[in-house]
Amino acid sequence: MLPGLRRIGLATAIITAGLSLVTTAAADSLRIPVLVPITGFLSLEGTSQKNGAELALDGSDVAFDVADTATSPEVAVNAFERAMNAKDVVSVVAPMLGTQMLALIPLADEFDVPMITVSGTARITELGSPNVFRFFPGDVVVKAAHARYAVEELGAKKPAIISQTTAYGQSGRAELDRNLRALGQPPVFTEGLEVSVKDMLPVLSKVRDSGADVLLLHLHSGPTALVIRQARAMGLDIPIVAGSAMHQPETAALLESAELLGGCAESGWSPISETGPEFRAFADAYRKSFNREPDAFALGQYDGVNMVLAAIRGGARDAAGVRSWLESNRYDGLAMTYASDGKGNMAHSAVILCYIGADRVPQIVKRYRNVTGVL
Repeated sequence: MLPGLRRIGLATAIITAGLSLVTTAAADSLRIPVLVPITGFLSLEGTSQKNGAELALDGSDVAFDVADTATSPEVAVNAFERAMNAKDVVSVVAPMLGTQMLALIPLADEFDVPMITVSGTARITELGSPNVFRFFPGDVVVKAAHARYAVEELGAKKPAIISQTTAYGQSGRAELDRNLRALGQPPVFTEGLEVSVKDMLPVLSKVRDSGADVLLLHLHSGPTALVIRQARAMGLDIPIVAGSAMHQPETAALLESAELLGGCAESGWSPISETGPEFRAFADAYRKSFNREPDAFALGQYDGVNMVLAAIRGGARDAAGVRSWLESNRYDGLAMTYASDGKGNMAHSAVILCYIGADRVPQIVKRYRNVTGVL
């Protein structure tokens, strides 16, 4: 079994999940606040992030509190400031929503505390902060895989892009566009959607009229399911390769098996798609603790928190020590080996998953290892 799983006693971990504030361990312990969006349009992704952090922290000697940041930067800022009133904070599990991360970076620098996140927004590691550590492959990584799969494996000549208008959506759209152009196949159509949009037929009609031969999505969970369902209903018969939200079991549950069939997605990894004993142990413990299936966001946050715990076991006793350890060490997590590129990007590989069979478990059809050449 993976050392990280042995150390934390995963086989005996029983975690109580909930939306209310949760505190564990002794009052004088080192502390890692967990600040994540567990209500609002990012609730599925944020709950996975919370669960991954809890699974890593439960059974450790580190105290943690869970606070809901919803989807507002102001709520995230208030939660961060409250969390920093506690003593002995050595790191913060920070929200995956890009707009919240961008609002929190100045605070993290002011308090000089490292933030552990699975946010994909490219810009959060481009601002020069030494306190951002991303344990999910950012858009620079996954969008390279996304574009390469469309062009090199599916033969796309006229790709189309539908993205979200959030910071997350804008970041992914820019990276997709850049990569497609570098591959000699610029998009024939792009459009951004507000997360509140429910009727996807107007934008899908534009995709059809553009003559696109592959549709690339970079949307949150709910909009991803809506686009796929309505594309199937209108008979849009072109391959669809979605963003990482599509790999989530909760997203797949929003669709019928026939609607899922043939759909693909990029991601950092998919714990339910792996067959190794370490992944099975992780998935079993996750199901037992939370009564749901694990996804890439849960596993990335789990690995990220475990790297912080490894720093503590290695002698780090304050935020500066944790930050220094994260900056200078490699860590063999469950999903992959993590190491900073000097900007806080810790994950450098990606996968493409497709729903091939009748079940709701996607299969890994392509791996893109060490895309950034860091390892």
